[in-house]
Amino acid sequence: MNAQELINTTRTLVAGDKGLLAMDESNPTCNKRFARLGIPQTEEARRTYRELIVTTPGLCESISGVILYDETIRQAKKDGTPFIKVITDAGIIPGIKVDTGAKEMAGHPGEKITEGLDGLRDRLKEYFQMGARFAKWRAVIAVGDGIPSRGCIEANAQALARYAALCQEEGLVPVVEPEVLMDDEHTLERYSEVTEEVLRTVFNQLYTQRITLEGMILKPNMVLPGLSCPKQVAVNEVADATVRCLLRAVPAAVPVIAFLSGGQSSELASARLNAMNVRFKSRLPWALSFSFARAIQQPALEIWQGEEAHVLAAQQALYHRAKLNQAARRGEYKAAMERT
Repeated sequence: MNAQELINTTRTLVAGDKGLLAMDESNPTCNKRFARLGIPQTEEARRTYRELIVTTPGLCESISGVILYDETIRQAKKDGTPFIKVITDAGIIPGIKVDTGAKEMAGHPGEKITEGLDGLRDRLKEYFQMGARFAKWRAVIAVGDGIPSRGCIEANAQALARYAALCQEEGLVPVVEPEVLMDDEHTLERYSEVTEEVLRTVFNQLYTQRITLEGMILKPNMVLPGLSCPKQVAVNEVADATVRCLLRAVPAAVPVIAFLSGGQSSELASARLNAMNVRFKSRLPWALSFSFARAIQQPALEIWQGEEAHVLAAQQALYHRAKLNQAARRGEYKAAMERT
C-alpha cells in the first residue's frame, strides 16, 4: 500500500468543489428504471445510456469521479473506444462498485448483510489494472421494530472495514457506504440515533482494520425523517441534524463526506447539501460533497427515454444537474437555478 498515492487520489476527488457521479446501478436495478419509462431492458440499451453519460460535454467541470458497475467498466462507445479511456481522457477518475449485493442475514429477520468479500482481492487487482482508482461497497441498515440489531450493524461494519483494507492494499481509495434506509414512518430523531450508532461502529472497525482515514471517502445518508413520517422538517433542520450526527461520529482525519441521495428528489438533495455548506462549511474538519445517482441521472433519463434524438437534451440536463450540486458544495445553490 502506498498511503501517499491514496491520499493524493482522495484529494483529487474532493478538489474544485466537485463530486462523484454514481452510475453503478446493477443490471436488474437499471432495467427496472428503464421499464418504468418503456426503454428496452437490454445490454445494448444500458450501454447506449451509459455512453450518453460518459460523453456528456463538460461533465468534468463538476464531476471528479464516476462509480461504474462491472458490466459498465468493460463496455465501450459504439465506435469501440473503451468507457475507461473516455472517462480518463475527460479528466475524470474511474471508480468501481465491488460488493455483490445485500442478502438476507441468517438469524436476523428483516435485516441484510452485504456480500462480496470472497475473491475480492483478485477482483480489485483486475479493476486497478483496468484503470479504476477508487471503489465502493454499500451496506444497508433497515430500521423497524427491534432493528437494527447490534449483530447486523457489527457484521456490516466489519465487512465494510475488511473491504476498505483490501482496497487500500491494492491502491484503490475505498468509498465506505453505510446506508440507513429512510423509507418508512420513523422520525428524524430516530434516524439520527441509528445513523450515529452505525457510523461509530463503522469507524471502530475501520480503526481495527488499520485503515488510512486520510485515504478514504465516507458515503453516508443524510439524516431525514422517513418518507412516510407525518412530521416532515425544513431543509435547515435536516442540515443541522445531519451535521450534528457527523460531528459526533466521524473523525476529523476523514477528508470528505460524499452523501448518497437515498431516494430524495434532485432538488431536495441539492437544497439540503447546500444548507449544510451555507451553515457549517467554514467550521467543519471535512468537506461535504455528493455521490448521487438518481438525484443527478433521473432528469436526463426521463428526457432520453431511449431515443437517439433526445441524447443532446438529456446530456444538457445531466450537465445542469451536476453543476447545481457543485453550487450546493459551495453554498451557492438557489432554487431559481433549477429553471436556468
